[in-house]
Amino acid sequence: MELATNKFDISTQVGQGGYGKVYKGILVDGTVVAIKRAQQDSLQGSKEFFTEIELLSRLHHRNLVSLIGYCDEEDEQMLVYEFMPNGTLRDHLSAKSKEPLSFLMRLRIALGAARGILYLHTEADPPIFHRDIKASNILLDSRFTAKVADFGLSRLAPIPETEGTAPGHVSTVVKGTPVRKLSNTLQIQNVFSVFLNQVTVAHQSGMIFKMVDPRMGSCPSDCIEKFASLALRCVLDETDARPSMAEVMMELEAIWRLTPEADTTMPESIATESIGQSVPPSSSLDTRNSYLSSDVSGSNLISGAIPTIAPR
Repeated sequence: MELATNKFDISTQVGQGGYGKVYKGILVDGTVVAIKRAQQDSLQGSKEFFTEIELLSRLHHRNLVSLIGYCDEEDEQMLVYEFMPNGTLRDHLSAKSKEPLSFLMRLRIALGAARGILYLHTEADPPIFHRDIKASNILLDSRFTAKVADFGLSRLAPIPETEGTAPGHVSTVVKGTPVRKLSNTLQIQNVFSVFLNQVTVAHQSGMIFKMVDPRMGSCPSDCIEKFASLALRCVLDETDARPSMAEVMMELEAIWRLTPEADTTMPESIATESIGQSVPPSSSLDTRNSYLSSDVSGSNLISGAIPTIAPR
């Protein structure tokens, strides 16, 4: 790892988080990688380190970041991933971004991220809850294909009741990235709450376009309205009122079909076929028979069905 990063030279650093610093490295065979090196006072510990290794070593999907290897010796803990040259989604959504993403690109990224999460929920065996989905954990490759990253806080879903054994409890509390000071936590919560309230009010009053990033340029008004409506349902307080990932995926596909480009282009992340044209309310949606995904590691799988195959 030292050789790949020129002894972790600061010029190779490409990111930093609660876990530690991330470096761009080049392995002896020429493979470009991202190396996440834990710091001694890391906010995440050995549990998260080995959770990520265990999960990513058996998950293979075009919309999940690939784990290449790891180091756990000489008091060092490092994770080695495929390198994502276009950084994080957060980088491109920030005001500092020199080349803002168009609405079409943002929709394509949302489709890719949704497909990766749908795979975790319905095709991994057992299903996996990520519990820290945010813009900085959505990475973009050279073609801006979205890949979900950072599985340290993930949790396996409870196994259905078998032979009288009750399933384990899974908390719906958002875990997120740890924050050191309570005051900072409350400040972040307040800012998010205020912003969410503003978007909700704007959407309800028909003024949602005042909240749209003007750097996107022109975009279909009906697509914006449907996109905002879906996003707001995804953050409702009541978990039962939120759409399932299967429904999110289908609604994003429906929005894509409303774009002028839908007749000539098709994003890589979009499914080639959906079963059923109508999407029932999230509270009544049965994800076991509603969505057919394709191009998942070369296989066609029914997302939402209880998987009967071994993890790939």
